[in-house]
Amino acid sequence: MSNFTAAAEGRGTVAARSSLWESIRRCGILGMGINEEELRRKILIPAYIRTAMSSAIRNRDAGASAEAAVRAGEEADEVPEAPIVVFVNSHSGGRHGPQLTARLQQLISIEQVFDLSDTQPPHFVQYGLTCLENLADNGDNLARVIRENLRVMVAGGDGTVGWILGSLGELFVQKREPVPPAGIIPLGTGNDLSRSFGWGGSFPFAWKSAVKQSLLKAVSNPVQHLDSWHVTIIMQETEGLELPFSLKHMEEYDLTQDVDIQRELPENISCSEGVFYNYFSIGMDAQVAYGFHHLRNKKPYLAQGPMSNKV
Repeated sequence: MSNFTAAAEGRGTVAARSSLWESIRRCGILGMGINEEELRRKILIPAYIRTAMSSAIRNRDAGASAEAAVRAGEEADEVPEAPIVVFVNSHSGGRHGPQLTARLQQLISIEQVFDLSDTQPPHFVQYGLTCLENLADNGDNLARVIRENLRVMVAGGDGTVGWILGSLGELFVQKREPVPPAGIIPLGTGNDLSRSFGWGGSFPFAWKSAVKQSLLKAVSNPVQHLDSWHVTIIMQETEGLELPFSLKHMEEYDLTQDVDIQRELPENISCSEGVFYNYFSIGMDAQVAYGFHHLRNKKPYLAQGPMSNKV
């Protein structure tokens, strides 16, 4: 079991409000009083850095993008208080994902908001963060400070949050700390993890204003630790099996190390591993959730939002 950091609303608090009341309470009244320019100054990454990171992800080349980063035309070396990058699951939130992405890009910048349909979290870690670290290693003090203070915002459900936390967790393995803490904009059906950490249990009705409040919370809220479980799954090899995002296939594995095998294994086996947060299920409930995931992808018109999903 390992620790992971997550930005939370209050130490040890668990939100027990209903989704409806949560939507009304967070309907955007608080967000209306937030100055957008002031918020943007707190979270905006300087243009030459965010452009280099975006280029590194797009070209799958962290080194070249870092070398090409030019500070020409940068008016000031103002250090953002809490630089943020946002990942949006455009298939969540009653299909409001594209609109939410556009709103976040308007509030922050295009280069700091990623649609998960186009950019996967492992690519951000492998190329975007590496580019930022290369800039810092080359003597860019502003890049170093941004890397140390970087935060991640996840707009999605529990599965999306777990996927991104798992990708960021690789930084522990690679000894590339600090690991950026993560905040949540709840777009899923259950949103258990978001609710437990005080980010709310549902997507607010007046989300355009509420998004500003969520970003401000990501800047100012304290950081809490979240336990995680690393799971290795050994099973009979099945042709055409699609693994969920939370699991990845292991090309090489040693069954003699840290594995208690109590019965004979089949001749052809496959091994997968993943990191889980909040809960890990096997059996009937896992089968139902997995079936719903595939049904939603195959027939998206049946999953128009959290309310219809629960029905």
